[in-house]
Amino acid sequence: MEAAADDIALSRLTEKSRLCYHLNQIPSESRILEGFMDLSTTYMGMELRNPVIIGSCGFTSSVDSIRRLEDRGAGAVVLKSIFEEQILNEAGELHQGSPGHSEAADLITQYTRRHSLSEYLRLIRESREKTDIPIIASINCISASEWTDYARQIEQAGAHALELNLFVLPADTRQDGEDVEKIYFDIVNQVTAQVIIPVALKISPYFSGLANAAFNLSLRNIAALVLFNRFYNPDIDISEMKVIKGEITSTPSENAMVLRWIALLAGRVRCDLAATTGIHDGAAVIKNLLAGAAAVQIASAVYKQGPEVITSMLADIRQWMEKTGLERLRDAIGRLSHKRIDSPQLYERAQFMKYFAGAED
Repeated sequence: MEAAADDIALSRLTEKSRLCYHLNQIPSESRILEGFMDLSTTYMGMELRNPVIIGSCGFTSSVDSIRRLEDRGAGAVVLKSIFEEQILNEAGELHQGSPGHSEAADLITQYTRRHSLSEYLRLIRESREKTDIPIIASINCISASEWTDYARQIEQAGAHALELNLFVLPADTRQDGEDVEKIYFDIVNQVTAQVIIPVALKISPYFSGLANAAFNLSLRNIAALVLFNRFYNPDIDISEMKVIKGEITSTPSENAMVLRWIALLAGRVRCDLAATTGIHDGAAVIKNLLAGAAAVQIASAVYKQGPEVITSMLADIRQWMEKTGLERLRDAIGRLSHKRIDSPQLYERAQFMKYFAGAED
C-alpha cells in the first residue's frame, strides 16, 4: 500500500514538473520587455510579454494568421473555439439526445466534416512549433458530459492552457439559480480532473448572485475567470416581421459592465481575472488593468480595425506609462479596484444617486 502511495505521489510530482517545464518554454524575450518599458504580466501562471490577448475568433483559426497577430505584438492567443457538439458528434454520441436536438445535430455534422477534431489538435501543435507566444485552446460548452475527455488530448497536443467558454443562457423558467451554477461546477470539476495545464472559465453575467458564484468557481482549481461571454443578440426586422441576428461585434459602451465587475471581484476571488467585450483601444486596456484585470481579450477590435490595432494599443499603453512615470505595467493592475480605492461606493449605489441628483439640478 505504501509503495502504491509513493508511486502516485511520484506521478503527481512528475506531472507538476512537466507543467512547469511546459509553461517555461515560452522564450524569455517574448515574456519580459516590450521596447524600453516592461509591459509584461502574469496570467494563469504564464508570463505574457504584454496583457493584450487575442480572444477566440476567426483570426486565431490558422497558424499563418496567429503568426501575423504575434508579429503585431499580441501577448497570447485563444484559439477559435471547438464546440462540445463537435466532440460528441465525432464520438458518435450527439444523436443519442432528444429528438428536438436532431436539427442542431445535422448542422454540427456538416460543420464537423469541415473542422475535425484532429485538425484542431494539429492547429495546436503547429501553433506551438511556429510561434513564441502562449497558445490557449478553447472549448465552447453547455454541459458536463463525455466531451470532457477531449481536454486531455488538447493538453497532450501542447496547449499552454485551456479556456472553457460556457454558453449557458438561463432562460428556462423551471431552472433555478442553483441548477445553473451546478452546470458550471460540474464542467469545471470534470475538466480540471483531466488536465494539469491552467484552465480559465469564460462566463456570462447571468447569475442570481454573480459575486458569490464567481468566488465559488474560483475555489474549484481554475486559474482565471474571463468576464464576460458575449451572447449573439437577436434583433427584429419590423418590415419582414421576423427575428434576425443582431450586431455581432461589440461596441466600446459594452465594456462598462465588464469594468464594474472586474473592479468588484479583483482581490476577492482566488484566481486571475481577464476582461473582454468592448475593449477597442489602449485606453480601455489600461482601464481594465487598473480595475484589476491581469489581461484583456480583444476580438471585435481586430475585426473592425485589423491586427494593426494591437500595435496601436501597445503604443497607447507605452505613452500612458511614460506620462505617468510607470516603469512596470503590472504595478498598475488593481490599483483602482473596489478593494483598494478609498471610496468603493463609486462602483455601487452612491454613484448612481450622485449622477441622477446632478442631472436634476
